[in-house]
Amino acid sequence: MATNTTSPAASSSRNVMFISLLAIILLSIALAVGLPGNSFVVWSILKRIHKRSVTALLVLNLALADLAVLLTAPFFLHFLVHGTWSFKLAGCRLCHYICGVSMYASVLFITVMSLDRSLAVARPFMSQKLRTKEIVRPLLAAIWVVSFLLATPVLAYRTVSLGLNNRSLVCFPKYPNERHRAFHLLFEAFTGFLLPFLAVVASYSDIGRRLRARRFRRSRRTGRLVALIILAFAAFWLPYHLVNLAEAFRALAGLRPGSGPVGERLQLARHVLIALAFLSSSVNPVLYACAGGGLLRSAGLGFVAKLLEGTGSEVSSTRRGGTLVQTVKGAIPSPEPAPAESITASSEPLQ
Repeated sequence: MATNTTSPAASSSRNVMFISLLAIILLSIALAVGLPGNSFVVWSILKRIHKRSVTALLVLNLALADLAVLLTAPFFLHFLVHGTWSFKLAGCRLCHYICGVSMYASVLFITVMSLDRSLAVARPFMSQKLRTKEIVRPLLAAIWVVSFLLATPVLAYRTVSLGLNNRSLVCFPKYPNERHRAFHLLFEAFTGFLLPFLAVVASYSDIGRRLRARRFRRSRRTGRLVALIILAFAAFWLPYHLVNLAEAFRALAGLRPGSGPVGERLQLARHVLIALAFLSSSVNPVLYACAGGGLLRSAGLGFVAKLLEGTGSEVSSTRRGGTLVQTVKGAIPSPEPAPAESITASSEPLQ
């Protein structure tokens, strides 16, 4: 950043100050809302749900991933307020590594949610056979292992060095060359967003086609909850990954980060979008309250448990007189009248 007193430099300085202030506000909101909210979700599932559905287990792990990333927010807030990184190289790499693991875990858990619902609609008998503790729990563990592995480039590329003013320390990504930079940005965008969300879109497209073809009658609350989680994650993370792609293409073209007006704008946008991505870790408890509707008033502190007790996608199917009827225990019934030929889908918790 230029240090002279020309008008462009003054304007750039004002932009940096505004971006820093905005990032502080967003991180503070994420921490204030997300930390107690996700802690409450974890407590509700562990203490109030004895027989947990697959959806409840996925929501539990999603909340744990959100809690992990929110615990790093105070370190970034300290940096933004004081203007220097005070937690050495180990703190730099660990904080960003936790954020990377959380991002991958969140998108993979969301992907499994959508695949789970698609399988329950398309292959109900197979879905029931797969919905056992022997299969689900190793799958959840595998997602965490994969997330830890996918986030490892952060450990190789993060470093701490003096900033451009030569007075403050900055935790930033440092690459041997621009090809490494392009690789990391493209790798993160494709594995952390594009490929998983292609699976999500394919799953929900298949669900929508089958629902229209068979005139399903299903729990609206379940579908609304999963859809809200997916849409919120996409809304908060899509802009970040679009900036990643733009910077990757600039790196492939040999342009250094922050060079030129476009590079400066991308750098400033990136700082805001990283802070905005933290909000994705705080918004899910709010979505559960919205999806719960009247449960918040009727069940009080137990509304999350009541909501998730009926959000599994386990189904069983029988054919009677040429009509396919899917019956699932513990579902919240749809307010719509059942058509003459219908499929009723709801949830049965894991035993």
